[in-house]
Amino acid sequence: MKAQVRGRVEYLPTYAAMQAFTAERTGATPDELWLCEHSPVFTQGLAGRAEHVLDPGPIPVIPTNRGGQVTYHGPGQVVAYPLVDLQRAGYYVKEYVYRIEEAAIRTLLHFGVTGHRVAGAPGIYVRLADPSSHEMLPPAPERDAERFGGLGKIAALGIKVSRHCTYHGIALNVDMDLQPFERIHPCGYAGLKTVDLSTIGVSTTWNEAAGVLGQKLVALLASREQ
Repeated sequence: MKAQVRGRVEYLPTYAAMQAFTAERTGATPDELWLCEHSPVFTQGLAGRAEHVLDPGPIPVIPTNRGGQVTYHGPGQVVAYPLVDLQRAGYYVKEYVYRIEEAAIRTLLHFGVTGHRVAGAPGIYVRLADPSSHEMLPPAPERDAERFGGLGKIAALGIKVSRHCTYHGIALNVDMDLQPFERIHPCGYAGLKTVDLSTIGVSTTWNEAAGVLGQKLVALLASREQ
């Protein structure tokens, strides 16, 4: 897999390019990883509901064919799009999602932060009171307000698989304006707090974070035969 740092690109042309790449690829097409930063945009997944978009204001809301619900992309966020042939790689979608989340967890660890998974809520979360804590999360209650008590979401996940090939991906919040997340129910969860590396005390650049995340994704998404 080859990582491409594409930098600041608009969302819609990138979405179209991912679809075209996936539709045109053959069994011999090498996998790619696109590392991007987008202008402000809300994207709505296939499971998204209109009531989760509270007040978009001037920020466009774009329907997509990825899984999940509504999220926000904006400057200061690393958006990684792995374009992987899962059939050739030798693992299934569930493991693919695990590997992507693991790449985000290992990226956070590089910066001294412990990332956590929450059962039934894809993405990566951190303890707001102690972002470096390795303590396991307690079993998640059913009610969302309790499920996310003391947690902030730092990475959102949404994927699409077509003919065994993936697109869309994961977004890691680095140093961004978080106010737009208050205009939605992030990923469909009312009251879910969203954070970035900056707000939990980590000072880094977009380029550095993109480089680390890219390295982790390339290593973890390699085929079983490599």
